[in-house]
Amino acid sequence: MNKPLEDILVIDLSQFLSGPSASLKLADLGARVIKIERPKTGDISRHMYISDVQMNGASSVFHAINRNKESYIADLKRPQDVAKILELIKKADIVMHNFRPGVMERLGLDYTTIQAIHPNVIYGEISGYGTEGPWKNKPGQDLLLQALTGMCYLSGNADMAPVAMGISLVDIATGGHLVQGLLASLIRRGVTGKGALVQVSMLESACDLQFESITCYLNDGHQLPERTLQNNANAYLGAPYGIYKTKDGYLAIAMTAVNKLGELINCQKLINYTDPAGWFTYREQIKAILGAHLSTESTHHWLAILEPADIWCAQVQSWRELLADISLKETIKTQRVVMQDGYSFETTRCPILINGQPMLSEKGTPTLGQDNEHIDDTLLADLIKEKSVNH
Repeated sequence: MNKPLEDILVIDLSQFLSGPSASLKLADLGARVIKIERPKTGDISRHMYISDVQMNGASSVFHAINRNKESYIADLKRPQDVAKILELIKKADIVMHNFRPGVMERLGLDYTTIQAIHPNVIYGEISGYGTEGPWKNKPGQDLLLQALTGMCYLSGNADMAPVAMGISLVDIATGGHLVQGLLASLIRRGVTGKGALVQVSMLESACDLQFESITCYLNDGHQLPERTLQNNANAYLGAPYGIYKTKDGYLAIAMTAVNKLGELINCQKLINYTDPAGWFTYREQIKAILGAHLSTESTHHWLAILEPADIWCAQVQSWRELLADISLKETIKTQRVVMQDGYSFETTRCPILINGQPMLSEKGTPTLGQDNEHIDDTLLADLIKEKSVNH
């Protein structure tokens, strides 16, 4: 099938996680993404290991978010290389980066400069904290953004230290927000012919992720959320919302009537909590009673009772259990991609279906600079020829 972004050319100057996660989504939707990398080392995430897993000479992080792209080496401190990038940009629909404020201006690749040579370009940039203000030069790193934006006070129990999410949530969300802005600008350009500057900060993305909680704070006398002492899963929700230890594992229970839950699991103490307002007021007591009761039987014992009664609950699973579930094989699908040298690996796939069709591509991760020759021979052929004549 034809993918919706076919014939769209993206010049991606970003690195690490937030920018490359955005260009990955564009590539999966059909765009041609040319990843600009520095000589010798390339994107720093090629060597940024989250474990001891090395895949064909690069980190698993790099492979996870840079498949389905091309790699072009350029030293942005050399004028002749910047000239090549500017020629590529003239042919591009989208240009994107995630450098700190001021870097692109020094390189001569900022939006004002690019717009002068390519007025209808869509220029996307990710910053850590915006382009103005006292924090603009702080490092835009995921854990630091989680820490600074209050996010770490939402997970874990009340007697625990602040807890960070175990994934790079802010990076991924920021990349998603950039994609939204870029796609909206593509639509507008199709109507008006006008380009756009799309700016996203990790700071605002982290706040947007917490839109429910922050809205509550702003309209509740600036009262901070209070985590429960046990089984906390959402500081703003009453019992039974949380994760509970069973005899052989863990069980997650979402919003449900406490007294109805008590009847189903034969726990008389819970049946007495009939007032919905009390499910928040007395959530510590309720969770303590429920936790003690659930620990007496296995997870599957409780699921056999609760699921037929349409109680929102689930077994807490590892990836091993999730991906081994035969019944989910048609729902959760991975894909195998192949690099130019024949190395293949299994990874996630784009979660979007269009007209029932998945957005698949067998194209793996590029080795550093593998596409320079092809790009020079095609997109930059005229510039290369002109320089050789002048010399």
